[in-house]
Amino acid sequence: MGLVACFCLMLLVATTVIHYEVLRWLTAALALLRIEPRIKPRFKLVFVMVAAFGAHAAEIVLYGAAYYLLATHLGRGSMGETDILTFPRCLYFSAETFTSLGYGDVVPHGDLRLLAGMEALNGLLLIGWTTSYTYISMERFWDAGKDGIRRDHETVNCGGQPARVPLPDEGTE
Repeated sequence: MGLVACFCLMLLVATTVIHYEVLRWLTAALALLRIEPRIKPRFKLVFVMVAAFGAHAAEIVLYGAAYYLLATHLGRGSMGETDILTFPRCLYFSAETFTSLGYGDVVPHGDLRLLAGMEALNGLLLIGWTTSYTYISMERFWDAGKDGIRRDHETVNCGGQPARVPLPDEGTE
């Protein structure tokens, strides 16, 4: 059980670092895209979604590899009732667990149950982080190209109407 707990901790750190680095890179890339006025806000949001999906896919692959390694080479449990464990089966179970979908057609046995519980919690947290980041991105880019009016609380004048504030790419910051 101690070995699986160490894997849980290492995967928690690894997936958090992957997620952080992808979102940090994405923030820098979006700042560069902000300079280019011909790129529509919708494309920027698609860019956010594809990058976030890539981060989640990499994290799912890491967990799938951990299940496979722990079950086949380190003898810490099994997946399902079959004797033959394949990496695609571990990957499928990882995706199912990371997203908290839980069909129940593949069930871990032995110490792998601890890893499955930790993956579900980690996936929930990382998906929530992505949701928050996507919301912030949408808020920034949704109306940015429409009329040049900011809709923050700082830009509303006394009459309740949005005040014209130059956007950062208009030369004032």
